[in-house]
Amino acid sequence: MTMGGGKTIPILVVVAAIIGIWYAATVWLNTPWQLGVYEREGRDWTASDLIVDTMAQERPVLPSPHQVAVEIWQTTAEKKVTSKRSLVYHAWITLSATLAGFAMGTVLGVVLAVAIVHNRATDRSVMPWVIASQTIPILAIAPMIIVVLNAVGLSGLLPKALISTYLSFFPVVVGMVKGLRAPEAIQLDLMRTYSASTSQVFWKLRWPHSMPYLFASMKVAVAISLVGAIVGELPTGAVAGLGARLLAGSYYGQTVQIWSALIVAALLASVLVTLVGAAGGYVSRRMGVRP
Repeated sequence: MTMGGGKTIPILVVVAAIIGIWYAATVWLNTPWQLGVYEREGRDWTASDLIVDTMAQERPVLPSPHQVAVEIWQTTAEKKVTSKRSLVYHAWITLSATLAGFAMGTVLGVVLAVAIVHNRATDRSVMPWVIASQTIPILAIAPMIIVVLNAVGLSGLLPKALISTYLSFFPVVVGMVKGLRAPEAIQLDLMRTYSASTSQVFWKLRWPHSMPYLFASMKVAVAISLVGAIVGELPTGAVAGLGARLLAGSYYGQTVQIWSALIVAALLASVLVTLVGAAGGYVSRRMGVRP
């Protein structure tokens, strides 16, 4: 019997390869600065000295994996969660905006998808707008949203949640439109022979067919919602959140801080996607879908 259905060993191999490439890149990118240090100090050095020292720089171009791991440990396990130097504190602030934006984006996406499927005028007018809305870079929109909402007295969670909503509703709309149109013509014809109303066709046929599409879209939406929350924190002046942590690290050249925030953001996104996938699996089992 293989571990994890045969997936564990390939994943570990890929992770080990990434870490090995990361270490090699650390030595390569940090070598010029370290050679300059040796030259200024007039110090003799060996290849082993160079490798060790490039992985222990205070402000490296690329921090080594163990430097990032130590920083994450120190800013999570060794800090109070209420401390503004704790990554748990910053991750929670980002997570709250992410979940709020994801919830609003999912609801908005489902509502728009239902309208598009059931109304031809909405399909022809709203769907092109939905697609065109994603051609505008979020980095261009986020500062305007933050500034405009601050001008009318709205700050904190809501502006960041709206940016997440703007990003996360799109995959839900596209997925749900596809899902609601997934029933075959023969199935729709059968419902007509039963004299089923539009609402009955929706709840008994279209909605169950759309569930796999909904949860697949929600996986994309929750991850991109996290990105939106982080981007929304950048114009706030590095107050709190993972985005603010990234911005503060860039101000002071703290690359280890930047990379630790990036890794925590990636782990947070993977947890959210896993939870959405688990919810999708639970709903499928309750609906009688075989694994």
